[in-house]
Amino acid sequence: MLKGQSLYKEAKKIIPGGTMLLSKRPELFSPNNWPSYFSKTSGCNVWDLDNNKYTDMSHMSVGTNSLGYNNKNVDAQVKLIIEKGNLSTLNCPEEVKLAEKLIELHDWADMVRLARTGGEANSIAIRIARAASGKDKIAICGYHGWHDWYLSANIQSKQNLNDHLLTGLSSNGVPKGLEGTVIPFRYNDINEIREIVKNNPDLAAIKMEVVRSVEPKNGYLEEIRKICDNNNIILIFDECTSGFRETYGGVHKKYKVYPDICMFGKALGNGYAITAVIGRRNIMEAAQNTFISSTFWTERIGPTAALASLKEMKRLDSWNFITNQGKYLKKRWLKMASDEGVKISITGMDALATFTINSDKWLNYKTYITESMLKNYYLAANVVYLSTKHTDDVINKYIDSMYPIFKKISEFENGYDTVDNYIKNVCHGGFKRLN
Repeated sequence: MLKGQSLYKEAKKIIPGGTMLLSKRPELFSPNNWPSYFSKTSGCNVWDLDNNKYTDMSHMSVGTNSLGYNNKNVDAQVKLIIEKGNLSTLNCPEEVKLAEKLIELHDWADMVRLARTGGEANSIAIRIARAASGKDKIAICGYHGWHDWYLSANIQSKQNLNDHLLTGLSSNGVPKGLEGTVIPFRYNDINEIREIVKNNPDLAAIKMEVVRSVEPKNGYLEEIRKICDNNNIILIFDECTSGFRETYGGVHKKYKVYPDICMFGKALGNGYAITAVIGRRNIMEAAQNTFISSTFWTERIGPTAALASLKEMKRLDSWNFITNQGKYLKKRWLKMASDEGVKISITGMDALATFTINSDKWLNYKTYITESMLKNYYLAANVVYLSTKHTDDVINKYIDSMYPIFKKISEFENGYDTVDNYIKNVCHGGFKRLN
């Protein structure tokens, strides 16, 4: 047994859920084989506790490191700040500089609040929208964190968030009084959101991810903007995941549709904790009429890392690089699947490339892929968050390792063999309580 697997068994005894982040649960990859813990990182490589070196063709820490792990220029600035001091009774000037930079990149915005996690940023945006509008209800599309306001969508039905996060999420612990305050809607279904607005005159905001799995239909985002304008509804774009993937800033710049509030996270700090809420002055000023405050939102490392990351992104033209590499990877996936006679679907932004095998045995195959690629020293399943370290050579070697696996899956699909002969425990596809 690897040290990481052994440590995870101990962790489940003293950490509810095993990990601090659901997306990093080993059960979502390979329940008994995933290395679970790392000792060091570099570029697009991760070393486990046994000093095995893996190429990360997976989440790159759930999308935080678009510049690769341990970017020297970003880390150098953080080290300088650590030497000078991270926190004091006074505020750090870097928070002002970062606010100025984000406004410079988004000329529709006037003001900024900083936080350290995506869930915090989303909750800040909701609080501001409700304070500014004087209304309570929120229509949502996409994943926006774990806080009460969001999970309350599942009070009425545990299935409400199935299309937005994991299936089977429980609303236990969320006040029942929040029932009906958050209304999910399907992406690209303009008639559904029109009906929600018609039936809920007390709607404070429409909050959505601009894009994730599929592109918006022609005119969809423009119509959402128009609906908000005509009904005095605040439009919030959650770009914690999509930000800085296709443009130097929010992906909404690509579609030329501008919100009233927007959030950034993940890639903003290249592995350091920093998130931002930007917005129009007349709305953001409402933050002064409610209480939004936290000690560690004033620490210095996050804003410093963000400023350094933004500079490095511009130097490398990172958003174009990772988008182009994602397009290349998708083409290689499609050719591989065609060559081996395996039917797949490709989704996701190019920089957040995703494939699914069209089969009832999909989760079994996903487990088989992960466990087979671990033997080749890859962290891999079906999602690749691209970074500037994912060169053509890295992608080509990864595809070479995948070909024999797809050939075997073709045999499974055609009845010449069964995947059940090769795996013991199937990865989880939704939320499950751990034993």
